[in-house]
Amino acid sequence: MNPASELRPDAAPASRKVWKVGTLTYTAAGIVALFVWLLWGDFAWSMRDRSIPPVITLLFKNYGSPDMLTGILIGSLPALLGLVLNPIVSYRSDRLRSRLGRRIPYLILSTPVIVIGLVGLAFSPPLGTTLSHWFGPVLGASLATLIFLALFWTLFEVGCVVSMAVFNALVNDVVPQELLGRFYGLFRAVSLFAGMLFNFWIVGKSETHHMAIFLGMAILYGIGFTVMLVKVKEGEYPPPPEPQGPDAAGGFLPAVKSYFRDCFTKPYYLLCFLSGIIGGAANIPFNLFVLLYVKSIGLSLETYGKYIALTYLISFVVSYPLGALADRVHPLRLTIAVQSVFALVTLACGLFVESQVSFLVGLVALGVMAGAYYTASASLGARLLPRAKFAELSSAGGILGAGVNIVLAPAVGFILDQSGHNYRYTFFMGFILAVVSIVLFLLLYRRFLRYGGPAGYVAPE
Repeated sequence: MNPASELRPDAAPASRKVWKVGTLTYTAAGIVALFVWLLWGDFAWSMRDRSIPPVITLLFKNYGSPDMLTGILIGSLPALLGLVLNPIVSYRSDRLRSRLGRRIPYLILSTPVIVIGLVGLAFSPPLGTTLSHWFGPVLGASLATLIFLALFWTLFEVGCVVSMAVFNALVNDVVPQELLGRFYGLFRAVSLFAGMLFNFWIVGKSETHHMAIFLGMAILYGIGFTVMLVKVKEGEYPPPPEPQGPDAAGGFLPAVKSYFRDCFTKPYYLLCFLSGIIGGAANIPFNLFVLLYVKSIGLSLETYGKYIALTYLISFVVSYPLGALADRVHPLRLTIAVQSVFALVTLACGLFVESQVSFLVGLVALGVMAGAYYTASASLGARLLPRAKFAELSSAGGILGAGVNIVLAPAVGFILDQSGHNYRYTFFMGFILAVVSIVLFLLLYRRFLRYGGPAGYVAPE
């Protein structure tokens, strides 16, 4: 069933609420159907994102990867791929006009790439063992396995980067703007539910049943995301903007010039990008190495998983109210408030976490506040960026974010290697990044008010 109702606004009964976004028109039933299918796709997406990074982090460590190399593979490599692929896919997606829309074709292409990457990760250990037998003592089984893990992880991330470039843009194209905060609240709730499932029942088996986890996620994502793509329909779009001036001839170089002119010549949007990038990066130092932190203090993965599930349960309860609050007070205001509390929590963790008990208390507090930040800021881009060039401008933020992550992840790993793997330092690194992001968000808010503020905002062209 097409979630976009064929009902026309002028044909609707006066008492019947109708929502419009572009050429799509929804009744209440159509909104429910749209949300159900998007959230089903989000569940498959979230199970993939919640389960794969922790498992691959442990496998890299188990097969001899130092923290700095793990940081490069888990943090810098996806960022580098995003730096290359995100602008290309986003720019072309904004300008694509096809029978299936402008976003769904790219999501269709990326889905089998992700599935193949997951299957390859599942079979990397036996492939590594086989390869080491062929080469004898020249190539050990651990190094050979690490090579296969890195190769299939790269393939997996290629698919993830392409899908990430357009999935949020699809949401922005099909969900009415006045419902975006609520949708992203539900979006976060589904993601947190997936996190609870993984951490309560599966994370403790990450080292012993990694093949089953990878294969299970391949099946779930392949089927779940494909069903969403079949059920969700895009509307019609106006013709893409025609190149002007010296770019009118078309071609690669004019497209590149047009892209950089649209995305990197407006200080307001650069401030939008940087504030969100640094805000999200504040959680990276701890998140990237949390499982290694857990093992360093002798805490079992089962116990860690239960407390993460508790964290997600709390975040699950507050996610929709936070999304609704973002619609009412504006996500920029809410983001500043939430990030301020997050900064205080990271500082408190750095100062007072000394035992397993205090670590678990800090883990829950930090996780809840990090989740609140992601929920509060989820609809921020959709509320600040112009809809016609949403994917293109979002990808510009991705480029800057990739640059930050390329440097940040291995830098954190290097500091931890030099400190003797004192993972408590990750709290202080997160605090510094959170404070910087708050300053940037406040500067952004001042400019936001100049463009009309919450009541009359118009995105500058």
